[in-house]
Amino acid sequence: MRLILYAKPGCHLCEGLQEKIEAILGLDFELEVRDITSREDWFAAYQYEVPVLTRDNGKGDAKEEPIPRPSPRASVRQLELLLEKFFPTKN
Repeated sequence: MRLILYAKPGCHLCEGLQEKIEAILGLDFELEVRDITSREDWFAAYQYEVPVLTRDNGKGDAKEEPIPRPSPRASVRQLELLLEKFFPTKN
């Protein structure tokens, strides 16, 4: 399964969230970071919202499911608890 982070360069909230996600070891997902400045449709959709988290629903229909935005003050453990609702744990 894939976790998608929509971000933009120089966004401290985006960078902080990416670092916390990368520190999570117990969940089974692949992180894909998408730079919203690289596509007009992403920029139009997320320019005032980044960071934005979604997940690939795994159904092959290219639809993404939104994941609630965690607080910037959330710890790695708190973020992991949130993401456990959307991703399986590693075996």
